[in-house]
Amino acid sequence: MFTGIIEEIGKVLTITEKKAVIECKMVLENTKIGDSIAVNGVCLTVTAIDNSSFTADVSPETFMVTALNELKPASSVNLERAMPADGRFGGHIVAGHVDGIGKVGNVTPNNGFFDLSIELNPRDAKYVVKKGSIAVNGVSLTVADISGNAVKIAVIPHTFRNTCLRELQAGNYVNIEVDILAKYVEKFLSTSDNKSRIDMDFLKRNGFY
Repeated sequence: MFTGIIEEIGKVLTITEKKAVIECKMVLENTKIGDSIAVNGVCLTVTAIDNSSFTADVSPETFMVTALNELKPASSVNLERAMPADGRFGGHIVAGHVDGIGKVGNVTPNNGFFDLSIELNPRDAKYVVKKGSIAVNGVSLTVADISGNAVKIAVIPHTFRNTCLRELQAGNYVNIEVDILAKYVEKFLSTSDNKSRIDMDFLKRNGFY
């Protein structure tokens, strides 16, 4: 599990539909073979390590359904190690299992902040709510607004400077992971056991509406 708080920006040395080699420094500390590292939000398992990089297997399926296939040698990537059991929860629950890809509409400076707009796949957009959490290329962000399938995110200067979000341009594709809690709620509410017990009256009585 990850939290969407990026530790380091790495550089792609090699990436194919079979493996990735990422140059980095910080995330190598205390990392061993078999550990998980999120690369632009995609959970990958470390298969080899040296003093300046790690290697991870990339399945053809992962390569095809994520924005990893947009990367090339020298591309920058957001990196985060899996959260230790005693770690601080700085962002939100990020599994590293990408739900889909989104298309960047624009990145606009706004009084020192940056407005980022992204067009989502409808199947992912249904889980996104205003003020809710979303992971974009592995970065934990808060949704400022949503209209149809388009989300608007206000990115703070620190996050913009210290992640690969600063390199995004209109038309780029990004990895999207929606808040897993939203999917659990959908599953819970859609089961036959709960349909008869949870309705609008129940939600109003319990302060959810």
